Amino acid sequence: MTRALQVAVDVLWMLALVVVLPAGAAGQSGGQAPPIPAGRLTLADAISQGLAASHRLAEASAREDATRAAADGRVAAMRPLVSLLAGYTRTNHVDEFGIAGPGGALRVIYPDVPDNYRTRLDLQWPIYTSGRLQATARAAKAELTAAGKDVEAARADLRLEITRAYWALLTAREAVRVVDEALKQITEHLRDVRNRFQVGLVPPSDVLSVEAQRSGEEVLLIDARNLQELAAADLRRLIGADPDTPLELDAALGEVPPAPPPAVGLVAEARSARPERQALTSRIAGAAERQTAARAASRPVIALAGGLDYARPNPRIFPRSPEWNESWDAGVNFSWPLWDGGRVRADVAEAAANHRAVEQRLQEFDSVLEVEVRQRRLDLESARAAIAAGGDAVRSATEARRVVAERYRAGVATNTEVLDAQQQLLQVELQRTRALANAQLAAARLQRALGR
Repeated sequence: MTRALQVAVDVLWMLALVVVLPAGAAGQSGGQAPPIPAGRLTLADAISQGLAASHRLAEASAREDATRAAADGRVAAMRPLVSLLAGYTRTNHVDEFGIAGPGGALRVIYPDVPDNYRTRLDLQWPIYTSGRLQATARAAKAELTAAGKDVEAARADLRLEITRAYWALLTAREAVRVVDEALKQITEHLRDVRNRFQVGLVPPSDVLSVEAQRSGEEVLLIDARNLQELAAADLRRLIGADPDTPLELDAALGEVPPAPPPAVGLVAEARSARPERQALTSRIAGAAERQTAARAASRPVIALAGGLDYARPNPRIFPRSPEWNESWDAGVNFSWPLWDGGRVRADVAEAAANHRAVEQRLQEFDSVLEVEVRQRRLDLESARAAIAAGGDAVRSATEARRVVAERYRAGVATNTEVLDAQQQLLQVELQRTRALANAQLAAARLQRALGR
């Protein structure tokens, strides 16, 4: 295999590393989803399918639902609690106690009632908790907001991953087309060299060189088709399609993404739009509310209590009687923990530390975000420049190959020069394909970094 063919192989595998192989780091996606739309699959259709089929997105939504239920529970803790209680107790037999009344009649004061039944309708209502329940509810609502932003971030990540897989498949198919075209050209050249050999115009070594070159490009085509199948399988997984579903993409790799906007203001836009940052901001607010709730645990609590009892015998009725009787009670309870062994202090310290931790995470996110936005913008600019340079290189290599082929047919160029020109054309075409794919991915990553 010549050095030029080895370079072409390296370029092809660089395509795999840049476009296809990052899918291995992705989590599980795919599942029950609407059927693939008939006809050619657009990027928007693929994203819609993927969002509907993603297990990761469904998991994030379920976690949001769990957080919402927890927030509802914190709010419900401030409302009255009404309970229905019932019980049965069996006691041992006791001697009845009574007092002799007028005429010698015995009036039983404490009868023998071994079967005791009790029902109660109970009410508990914390009307003042020094702000603890309110702060807990606000913290839960802040966490619910953060969970919603987590879902948005997961959705944005999935969009980017589907976009990467979509362009990966398109790039792999373009690479197959380029290598297949190169194989057709080298096959035509091999036919010409064999004809020349048969009439004694070229030595046998020229035929062997072209045959070796052709065999190397056949291997390169097999590799390109394998990468195409890998990219197709990855896209099918992400959009929830069956493994054997044919995919016809409605896009062209030759489309060049627009130039990135000026760097001024991009970081500020990203800070206001990124759902990850919004989630961190909400969690900071929630951590502050948990500090408030922890401090309130050392302050007074006032609660209303009451209930209606219906029991046999009713212990509130005197004298005790084996009959069903009702009674009620209502009151106000006041409690103030004066000493708890340091529990509240420890809870406040824990909440304060968690608050500082989330603040530091936000500052770290901001520092990384600024670098990420600038890097994605520069990546897009570099990719656009590489496309322009790749186009010039393809035109130059195409013309060079045409001139060398004509000179070879005229007998003033060697077979080695033809092969070198052919491999140079294959190399620059694969490099331009990689540049086009990088440009699409860079544009998608810039949009993700900006939170659009």
